[in-house]
This record gives sequence, structure tokens and C-alpha cells, in this order.
Amino acid sequence: MSVTLATAGETLTSSISPLTFKGAVATLRSLLSNDLEAVNGQILARMESPVDLIPDLAGHLINSGGKRIRPMLTLAAARLFDYDGDDHIKLAAAVELIHGATLLHDDVVDASALRRGAETANTIWGNKESVLVGDYIFSSAFELMVAAKNLNVLQVLSRASGVIAEGEVLQLATQKNIETTYEMYIAVVSAKTAALFAGASQAGALIAGADEKSEAALNNYGHNLGVAYQLIDDALDYAGFEADLGKTVGDDFREGKMTLPVVYAVARAKPDEASFWRRVISDGHQEAGDFDRACELMARDDAIADTITCARKYADRALADLLHAPENDYSMALAELVTTSASRGS
Repeated sequence: MSVTLATAGETLTSSISPLTFKGAVATLRSLLSNDLEAVNGQILARMESPVDLIPDLAGHLINSGGKRIRPMLTLAAARLFDYDGDDHIKLAAAVELIHGATLLHDDVVDASALRRGAETANTIWGNKESVLVGDYIFSSAFELMVAAKNLNVLQVLSRASGVIAEGEVLQLATQKNIETTYEMYIAVVSAKTAALFAGASQAGALIAGADEKSEAALNNYGHNLGVAYQLIDDALDYAGFEADLGKTVGDDFREGKMTLPVVYAVARAKPDEASFWRRVISDGHQEAGDFDRACELMARDDAIADTITCARKYADRALADLLHAPENDYSMALAELVTTSASRGS
């Protein structure tokens, strides 16, 4: 797959061509291998504590097989603008710790038993323990941000943390609510998922001294990538494979989540189908065959196809954002990351 960006007569074409999202992640990881090793060292150092539960629980989370996409965005954005210091390592580690803390809190709020095929920390150690260790991880992230000695970066990442929390609260208003609109759901995704993608990318550009236009472009790139990434996850829950999704297909449905395919399907349902969606989502009463029925209705009404189309529109915006950055191996890898992310499962 060759990535070409074009707008207003400008083009950006990649010379590296992974065929899959995993290939794009591997390419980015290869470019950043030394930086990532240093990031892992920072994370491990921050998880040390005389309180045994903290390194045990945090280690379970950190070693659970995440792709490290968010910290790679910070590292790649810094290298994109020829940064040659080491503060981007601290910031990338902080970004991953913020993400880890939100996962611990998410699993408690959602009462999740599995993440990436393994038992969640709250299942093993308990809800109270997960919340408190999540708080500890958050504080460690802020220590790393302060250590970078850049007030603008601190402002960007602290604001992103606040927006994520707002997104969690906003999601409570849409949870099991079949009146959720497209606009409401995009607001949740923008806050819960895209805010950290955006902050991670912008932080890397900031620490590298990028100009305001480039800095804003990297923020927008991260936001648009984050929305596209989440919307494809939404679609894959109903029409994907577990290898693509990283979790069991149908989990969102079983948890009654109002993801975009459900929003579209409910809005397009025939009058006699409203009771089905109310029962399986709002009431949470699901029976054998309900998931298959939901998939049939979504296929009939193009709910999944339109979710994928929406995701690809955000991916196109992310590609256009990269036109405001230098053309080098890092911009090529970032372009392929967003392109393949939006084509997962296809």
C-alpha cells in the first residue's frame, strides 16, 4: 500500500508500504526502537514502590500487550521536527501512563472482566485497588511532565487528561441510551479517545520547537486519527475478527454500549424494531441470537458500512494535516499508520 497525500496541489508519497495496520505499527516501532526502549525504562522506573501492590498491579497492566501507539505518536512527532534532546522520552512515558491509568479506571466503571484477552486488574485485585493504583499512575505521569520543564507541554497534556475525564462522564449519559445521536457519540469519542491521541502528537511537536501552524497540524492529526481508530473499532465489534479487534467480537453489544453502528441502526430502525433495540441495549436483556439479529439489522441499514465511511473521512483529514509537517520517514510512517488504521478488517 502506497500512501499519497494531496491537497491544494501538494503531495506526500510514502516509500515504505506495509500492507496492514500491524505492518504500519511495526514500521513506526522500528523507526523508534531506541526511543521506545528508553520509554519502557522510564515507565518501569516510575512503577517502583515499596508498596508491593503498586508494581504488581501496574506491571500487569503495562505488560498486557498494548501497541504503544500513543507514546509512539509523541516520539514520532518530536523526531519529525528533528528533535535531538531526550525530554520527548519523558513525555512519551507520561502519555502511556495516562493511558494506563484511564484503562484501570475504565475497567472499574465498565465492570470489565477481560482486556486484550486477559483478566482485568479489577477482576484480580479488586475495584478499590485498581482505582487507587490508577491514581498513583496518573501522579507518576504528571511527575514526568514536570520533569520535561516545558509549561506549554504540561498545559497540553494536563488539559488532555481533563478532557478524558469529561469524556468518561459524558459517556455515562449515552450508556444504554438509545436516544444517543451521532453528535453526542462523536463528542464522547473526541474526549475519551481522540484527546490523548491529539495531546500526544502535539506534545512531541511542542518539545521539538515546531512552529504554531505545524503544532496545530499535529494536534489535529492526532485527533482525527483517534476518532478514525475508535470508529473502526466500533465497526469491527459487529463485523470483524478478534485478531483485528484485540478483544472478543460482540463485547460492545453485550455491554450495551451505544457505539456508532448502534446509533445508526436505532435511527434507521423500522417502528416494530424499536422494542428490540430498547430490550437489548437500554434494558440489557439479551437472548440467544440477539447479536446475530443486531448484525443483520445493521447490514440491512448500512450502519456498519457508514461507520467505516465516517472513519475514513476522519482518516483523510489526518492525512491532510500531515501536509503541514516535514516530509521524511516519520511523516511517511504516520501517514501509513492512519491509512491502515482506517482499513482494518477490510
